[in-house]
Amino acid sequence: MALPRITSPHAIGANRTQRVMLTVLAATLPGFVVLTWLYGAGTLINLLWASALALGIEALLLKLRQRPVQFFLRDGSALVTAVLLALALPPYSPWWLTLIAVLSAIAFGKQLYGGLGQNPFNPAMVGYVVVLVSFPVQMTSWPIPHAVGLLDGFQHIFGLAPLVDGWSQATALDVLKTNKSLTIDELWKQPAFGHYGGIGSEVVNLAFLAGGLFLLGRRVIGWHAPVGMLGALLLMSLLFWNGSGSDSHGSPLFHLLSGATMLGAFFIVTDPVSGATSTRGRLLFGIGVGILVYVIRAWGGYPDGVAFAVLLMNLAAPTIDYYTRPRTYGHAKAERGLKLGE
Repeated sequence: MALPRITSPHAIGANRTQRVMLTVLAATLPGFVVLTWLYGAGTLINLLWASALALGIEALLLKLRQRPVQFFLRDGSALVTAVLLALALPPYSPWWLTLIAVLSAIAFGKQLYGGLGQNPFNPAMVGYVVVLVSFPVQMTSWPIPHAVGLLDGFQHIFGLAPLVDGWSQATALDVLKTNKSLTIDELWKQPAFGHYGGIGSEVVNLAFLAGGLFLLGRRVIGWHAPVGMLGALLLMSLLFWNGSGSDSHGSPLFHLLSGATMLGAFFIVTDPVSGATSTRGRLLFGIGVGILVYVIRAWGGYPDGVAFAVLLMNLAAPTIDYYTRPRTYGHAKAERGLKLGE
C-alpha cells in the first residue's frame, strides 16, 4: 500500500527532541569553558553533581509515575535543565544547594505537570528561584576569578571548613544595587567590576552569545525572543541611564554584559514549551522579559532579575499566544469567498 502524500501546510522536521537537546548542550560549551578558566573546577563539579542528581531524580519520579524510564531519560531534557542550573549557580556551590535547586526544577518545575511538553514554567528557572529566594547570601557570592584552590573549593562544597578570607565577593549587580553614595567611576575601582560589566561576567556573557549565535545558525532557536529581550533591555537601560552619578543604574553595555543576560536571552527565553509559540508572540515574550529584567535590577529587591522575569512571562505566555495566533490556513480565502457570495 502506498503511503499517503503529505502536502502543505504540514511539514516534517529533521530535529527530534534528543538531537535538539544535544545541540543546546554543545552550544553551552563556550560559556562552560570560560567559567572553568575563570573559577577552576568549580563549574565542572557543579555540572557533574547537578547532572547526576537530575538523571536520578527524573528516573525516580518517572518510576513512581509508572512511565518508561529509559524512553523519557533519552530525550535529554533533564540533562539540559541540570547543565543550565550548573552554569547559573555560583562555582563550588554547597552540595545541598545544588540538590535543592535540581530537585525543585525536576519535581516542581517539570514532573509535577506531567513531564516535558506540559510544564508551564521553565524548570531550570523554577529551581534557580527557589534557592535564590531561600539562600540569597550563597547565591550572590561568587568566587574571585583565579583565586580558589581545588582543596578549598571541595571543603566549601562539603562544609568541612569555613570560607577562606577573600575567597568570594558580591556580584557587580549586587554592588550597584546597594550603592548609595559612590559614583560609577568610584564603583568601577572595586574588584567586582571589569571593563564594561562585572569582573569575569562580561567574558562569560560573550561566550554565551557565541553559543547563542551557534544555535541561531543551526536554526534550533529563532531570533525573535533573544532580539526582543536584548533590544528591550538595551532600550530600557538607555532611557533610564543617568550617567555616572551615585543613583545610576548602570550603562546599557553594563546590563548586556552582566549577570545572566546572554544565558537568559539564548538558552532560557527560547524554551519552546514554557514560552510563547507564535512568531509575534515570541518577540513580545522576549520584550516583556527584557523590560522586567531591567525593572527588577533597577528597582526590585534582587540584583539580577532574569529568572523572575522569565517565570512572570511564562504566566503571560498563553495570553500572548491567544492574541498573536496566526490566521488559520485558508481562512482569508474563505472570507473572500463569503464576501463575493454576498
